[in-house]
Amino acid sequence: MGARNKKAKKSNGSGRVLAAAPRLRRFARAADLHLTPREFALLRRLKNPAGIQAFINAIPINHEIGGETVLSVREVLRQRRAHCIEGAMVAAAALWVNGDPPLVLHLDCDLSDYPHVIAVFRRHGAWGAISKTNGAPLRYRDPIYRTLRELALSYFHEYSNKRGHKTLRSYSHVFDLRRIDPSEWVTSAKSCWKTHDRLTELRHYPLITRQQERMLTKRDKFERKASKIVEYPRGAAT
Repeated sequence: MGARNKKAKKSNGSGRVLAAAPRLRRFARAADLHLTPREFALLRRLKNPAGIQAFINAIPINHEIGGETVLSVREVLRQRRAHCIEGAMVAAAALWVNGDPPLVLHLDCDLSDYPHVIAVFRRHGAWGAISKTNGAPLRYRDPIYRTLRELALSYFHEYSNKRGHKTLRSYSHVFDLRRIDPSEWVTSAKSCWKTHDRLTELRHYPLITRQQERMLTKRDKFERKASKIVEYPRGAAT
């Protein structure tokens, strides 16, 4: 982060060094994100990844009953619902407010299943993840993984469709949301499809070979039964 901030500083010709652009700040301010004081204070209270994950878990799942959405951070806080990419953007914003870069990672899968998005962070050189999901397996990851590939593989066994087929296939470059104007993903009143598309279009790296894919076993009956447990059942009062 320090090197990036140094590069962002420029001289105005008089010898005076100008401040880094808002998008490159280590700690995002309310004005940088165009958030209200109340919205900003809520994110500011989430001091660490575990606290952010607990907050994300407490937001009911977005079942998209009225149609597909990619809610912005503001809309998630207002509507109190989120699915994976929506939760990842909230987590990324909270990380940035508290001094971590707002990094997200796209996990892609077989066409029979749904992709997933996580917010990622580093501690002492190791990667961890914050993840919004309605089931048990694809959740928080402690920062113990040496590489992003290791982190992505930690989701492999339980990442499956309703028939028990293991479907995770690739992971993307890590993406720094500071590359996007906050109006696109933090405060937009409309679904953030442009942000969604940026993530799906990132370069992805395969996790298994074609030969390995042919050797995959289905999750057994007990595993499939356990995977049906959800935190927020569809239609249940929240």
